[in-house]
Amino acid sequence: MKNDVKASLMLAGAMLAVALSATLVRRLGFVDSDTVTRVVIGLNGLMIIWYGNRMPKAFVPNVRARQVKRVGGWALVLSGTVYAALFAFAPIPLALTFGSAAVIAGIAVTLGYCLSLRIRAKTA
Repeated sequence: MKNDVKASLMLAGAMLAVALSATLVRRLGFVDSDTVTRVVIGLNGLMIIWYGNRMPKAFVPNVRARQVKRVGGWALVLSGTVYAALFAFAPIPLALTFGSAAVIAGIAVTLGYCLSLRIRAKTA
C-alpha cells in the first residue's frame, strides 16, 4: 500500500513538472498553446493507461474481484490509449469529444461487467 501511494505521488509530481515545463517553453516562444494543451491533456491518457496496467496486479483474495480487475484494467488501458492517441493526432475538439467518450466507454464496460457478475452470482 505504501509503495502504491509513493508511486502515485511520483506520477503526479512528474505530470506537474511536465505541465510547468511545457508552460515555460510556451512562454519562451518555442511552442504554441495548442502543443501545450495536447501534451498536458495527453498525459492524462498516459496516466489512465498506467493505472489500468497496475489495476490487475494488485492482489485481492476474491476470485470475482480479480476478474473485475482484469476486465477493468484492459478497459482502462484501451480507453486511455485511444484518449492519448486522439490528443496526439486528432483536432482538439474531435479529440475532446471522442477521447472522453472512450474513457466513459471503458468505465461503462467495467461497470457492466461488475453488474453481469453480480446478476450471475444471484441466479446461481
